[in-house]
Amino acid sequence: MKVVISKTELASLIGKIQSIVPAKPSLPILGNVLIEAISDQLIISATDLTVSMRAYANTKVSQPGAITLPAKRLFQLVRELTAPQIEIECSTPEIAHIRAGSSHFKIHGMHKGEFPALPDLSTGVSFTIPDQTFKEMLSRTAFAAARDDTRQILNGIFLQSVGNVATFIGTDGKRLAKIYTEVELPETHSGAYVVPLKAVEEMIKILDGENSTSKLTLTTDKLGIESGSVTLITKLLSGQYPDVARVIPGKSEAPIVLHREELISLLRQVALFTSDASSSVRFSFEPGELRLSATSGDIGEGKVCMTVNYNGPKLDIAFNPNYFLDILRHSKDETVHFDISDSYNPGLITDSTKALFVIMPMRLEI
Repeated sequence: MKVVISKTELASLIGKIQSIVPAKPSLPILGNVLIEAISDQLIISATDLTVSMRAYANTKVSQPGAITLPAKRLFQLVRELTAPQIEIECSTPEIAHIRAGSSHFKIHGMHKGEFPALPDLSTGVSFTIPDQTFKEMLSRTAFAAARDDTRQILNGIFLQSVGNVATFIGTDGKRLAKIYTEVELPETHSGAYVVPLKAVEEMIKILDGENSTSKLTLTTDKLGIESGSVTLITKLLSGQYPDVARVIPGKSEAPIVLHREELISLLRQVALFTSDASSSVRFSFEPGELRLSATSGDIGEGKVCMTVNYNGPKLDIAFNPNYFLDILRHSKDETVHFDISDSYNPGLITDSTKALFVIMPMRLEI
């Protein structure tokens, strides 16, 4: 193998793929990246056996070939190089020579045959989706998904496709985000998939084209996306995703209208008076007014209020302010609609888009 590539192009490839390499690989080969020079393209692949990614750049290939090299060492070296062009040449299937200007380095790698093959998606069903739409679906649900929960199935985004409608759901049991969009799939198609959160976060990173579209491929146990020069394939989480429909409250005819930016500002203020052990803010609704309050024996007390269109009896309910803020940040519009029935059932937050958010109440402190 012999290839010449600009440092900028190589650094860009590394930037796209470096977070796939596991910090503590279960197998030595997983700490390496596969570098292939084929048909005037330099292709770099990485995998942790759950999420795999391949990215390529067009460049000058003098001699095709492939090798796997230690990812961390290679990435650090490329960042430190100052020459505009980098040459990579393999003298054996396990040794690469890297030249940049007057500098010369020899790196010991491993044979390409030891690197796991990227999963096959040839039996899957595919459709295209605008990058901005797909990114919105993922980012507006991923924040509500669990992280490192013992219920493994919650550590991902639930994607359900029924006909030409794809619904995305994320929940950690304390909050929930749900949004849907129309996709180009046959009306007879249906499927349910749970995408690991790491894969979702990587997809959000690569979906940066304002007017671009990506190809999404679904199989029974894998999902793949092709976006520009990047291909990402992930295994799906196995298990039954909980039936969240029963915890989503219905909309009322007269929801409470909340000014989003004002509420964000007030919540951030009063949240300073919550403790790490009990991060809870009391929402007190009275005719025409919402009062927010928090008390901590170690910190003190905070009280703020805002005008709202509430006309019912006095109602007290408590929420985690950080969860509420997350929902408000992922909402659109100047105002949002808030539906609550009492102090013990979840609240529903909606805007003018196809998204809805649910937040579970906390125990009221007397």
